[in-house]
Amino acid sequence: VQLQASGGGTVQAGGSLRLSCAASGRTFSSNAIRWFRQAPGKEREFVAAISWNGGTTYYVDSVKGRFTISRDNAKNTAYLQMNSLKPEDTAVYYCAAARTVTSYPNSWGQGTLVTVSS
Repeated sequence: VQLQASGGGTVQAGGSLRLSCAASGRTFSSNAIRWFRQAPGKEREFVAAISWNGGTTYYVDSVKGRFTISRDNAKNTAYLQMNSLKPEDTAVYYCAAARTVTSYPNSWGQGTLVTVSS
């Protein structure tokens, strides 16, 4: 499956953004989708994941209650709704496909930059 992330931009602290991860290919609906991010000078970190049918979701503690991951298999698209953004959320965000919500990804999309100003 090929993935393309979009929706990044610059927003003030407290604001919201919704990232999209559009997929091509027939296997999107059979894959879990995981979002990662990489801040300048830091290692890539896991942010959120959703199972193939949307029934299971996981979040890193730092985004719980602020971010919501979802998917629409009919549109071959996954989303990351980000609310109450903080400057520390500034990073390049990547979506990835994986066999399960905890599996290492087998396909990565290009990143989309999110900048949160204070």
